Amino acid sequence: MLEYERKYWTGGTRRLAGVDEAGRGPLAGPVVAAAVVFDPGFAEVEEHRRLEGLTDSKQLTPRRRRYFHDLLCDCSEVQVGVGLSDVDEIDSLNILRATHLAMRRAIESLPEMPAFALVDGLPARGLPLPSDAIVHGDALSLSIAAASVIAKVARDRIMTDFDAVYPEYGFASHKGYGSPAHIQALLEHGPCPIHRRSFRPVREAIEIREMRRRHAGGTEC
Repeated sequence: MLEYERKYWTGGTRRLAGVDEAGRGPLAGPVVAAAVVFDPGFAEVEEHRRLEGLTDSKQLTPRRRRYFHDLLCDCSEVQVGVGLSDVDEIDSLNILRATHLAMRRAIESLPEMPAFALVDGLPARGLPLPSDAIVHGDALSLSIAAASVIAKVARDRIMTDFDAVYPEYGFASHKGYGSPAHIQALLEHGPCPIHRRSFRPVREAIEIREMRRRHAGGTEC
């Protein structure tokens, strides 16, 4: 999991950030990005010790994600930055541009600007530093895997907080993704302020509710 990092470390680039996001696909809530910079010596020593098993956050249980999240955030040899784009930016910019903006904010929130970034997926535009995009990087690079965990845990906590504000949608359980229960809640209650109205299922729910209203002669079904 350190193959990509070693390539840059041995070439003289010691401050290397892994960057990933969480929340591109959901129908509600922000997209959250994280940037993680390992001290090279720490990563080399701990790769098969405390960091053993760190990989794509989607492959980890919630308990393991929390373990790695707390370890990374509490360790002085690791620097962590988090950035997000809210629903207004997602709807006005589109999800791809909003994701790149969140990544930029995550990098800029680090205590020190790294020299280079390893980014999960396809190339990201508008970053404040040179970068290399790695498809499935969260399963190939320890730095990107760390960023995926930070972003996922941060976003899940945001959505759990939103569940207390909008309990009728069940955000604590599905985190804004388009589960059957979430779609049903959209049809029953309509979108709330954190729903992404530019996303098709949300638009379709709005249209269906409007059709029902008209069919009922101006009253909700």
